Amino acid sequence: MARTRGTKSPEHAKDVELARLAKALGHPARVAILKLLVARGECVCGAIVDELPLAQATVSQHLKVLKDAGLVQGEIDGPRVCYCIDPAGIRRIKDLVGGL
Repeated sequence: MARTRGTKSPEHAKDVELARLAKALGHPARVAILKLLVARGECVCGAIVDELPLAQATVSQHLKVLKDAGLVQGEIDGPRVCYCIDPAGIRRIKDLVGGL
């Protein structure tokens, strides 16, 4: 079945979304951060840094990637940012992977 150029199917959109989420999970440090957030519920960025052998700036960059992908949420709490899992993002990646 031929499609006109530029027309995207709903399946294609799901594939693009899954690829975007998989890319966000494509670094072991980001997987470790997600596991840590799941285990703790909520976590201040400094506590994440204490758990990982990475510099503060590196952890912050990984958190930004996860937040941009919709897998974590960040809330400003005074001078700190408290991060937690975004349940909707986690459900979405589970649904997309389950559809493979």
